[in-house]
Amino acid sequence: MKQRRRRKKHIKNPVLSELLQWVLTFFIAAALAFIVGRFLIVNAEIPSGSMENTIMPGDRIIGNRLAYIAGDPERFDVIIFRYPDDESQLFIKRIIGLPGETVEIRDGKIYINGSSQPLDDVETKETMVGSFGPYTVPEDSYFVMGDNRNNSLDSRYWENTFVTRDEILGEAVFRYWPLTQIKLID
Repeated sequence: MKQRRRRKKHIKNPVLSELLQWVLTFFIAAALAFIVGRFLIVNAEIPSGSMENTIMPGDRIIGNRLAYIAGDPERFDVIIFRYPDDESQLFIKRIIGLPGETVEIRDGKIYINGSSQPLDDVETKETMVGSFGPYTVPEDSYFVMGDNRNNSLDSRYWENTFVTRDEILGEAVFRYWPLTQIKLID
């Protein structure tokens, strides 16, 4: 006597199947967003006018977290970092002084390592006023300033004057908001 094999019938519930597909899609999207946001990019909103006219208040910026994996930050890079006096805040500024350098500001001009010639600086909103320093930048640290030099809370005013390499989250690369002003940051 032959025994009949019973086949189990798989009854598919179309609603349950659809729901599982949506849950799986959501899970994959959330995992990818987490990985991209944690290891590849940093997203920042600009709260103040300290970087005008390069970046305006309310702009949204994407930074590259991998920018300094193979090399060191360079002078004039715009970086996103944890504020040295309160690491819960993100700041964005331009690197002016590199590790081991002495930065001095005399009559609104920046001098590096006692040079008689001022730094060939980036275009700023207005001519900087005042004299500051000298500041000797420790190893593995950076002296940073906003592009709106007369209205920027930057290394000149902080209790912890320098941004350490560990505090740098990435290099600002791309402004994506407002949509009418999408551009690369230089």
